[in-house]
Amino acid sequence: MSRRNLLRFAAVALAAIASLATLGAQGPPPSTVDPLHRPYDQLLDLHVRDGLIYYRALRGSRGAFDRYVASLDVPSAEYDGWARPRQIAFWINAYNAFVIESVLDAYPISGRSSQFPANSLHQVPGVFEKQVRRAAGRRLTLDEIEKSVLAGFGDPRVFLALGRGALGGGRLRSSAFSSDTLEADLVKVAAECVTRHECASIDASGQVLAVTAVFSWREADFVKAFGGDPMPAYPGRSPLEKAILRVLAPHFLPGERQTLAKNDFAVRFTPFDWQLNDLTGGRPR
Repeated sequence: MSRRNLLRFAAVALAAIASLATLGAQGPPPSTVDPLHRPYDQLLDLHVRDGLIYYRALRGSRGAFDRYVASLDVPSAEYDGWARPRQIAFWINAYNAFVIESVLDAYPISGRSSQFPANSLHQVPGVFEKQVRRAAGRRLTLDEIEKSVLAGFGDPRVFLALGRGALGGGRLRSSAFSSDTLEADLVKVAAECVTRHECASIDASGQVLAVTAVFSWREADFVKAFGGDPMPAYPGRSPLEKAILRVLAPHFLPGERQTLAKNDFAVRFTPFDWQLNDLTGGRPR
């Protein structure tokens, strides 16, 4: 190596060392998560991988988890003073945390109802429609949080963020939702949907767009938010189909978008997979 190149290499190396030293002195970037949800954020980081949960391991942190759940019952006057994004992030986190709590209470789940898989959270009687939780000074069931509170914000993308304790639910993140990044997070939720066959897929022939039944469950909310605007690329589509395409189409691969642009596909709703989203013992089959 020539003396000139040696000096250049030394200068680059010194600059890199200085940069690393600066980063080390500054430490990691500050968390954008609301302090209320940081304990939850830390637990998710430890126990969630690729949208699935190590429920058995999480039981070992039950004390910390229960303290977080109890902290969700903030005074209603305090909650009412929050900005809308903070309220939305709060309820998404609360819903998902309450679902996890219900799983931990019954874990390992092994039910006999033939309507659902043996390990489904639905094997726990009344878990969605009867069991009451406390949050923001209110007493609510999971169904009431979804159908009344979250629906009231007018952004049905939130329904795709709900894990529901099931493989067919929203892909659980390893971090809590934050008001500071809420819009970006909801865009990611829709983008992740098209990467999971449980949520959305186009068949090899390009003739069928299969989407999660969540869109049909919350049809009125999706149509109200996304089904009214004209979509010249998809003439003749129903308001719900237009809403689905507005939410999902931008996130498909270019070739898939070209297939959709032909507008000769049928929309089908995929049966919801209620298998527990448990990573304990390996990935569900």
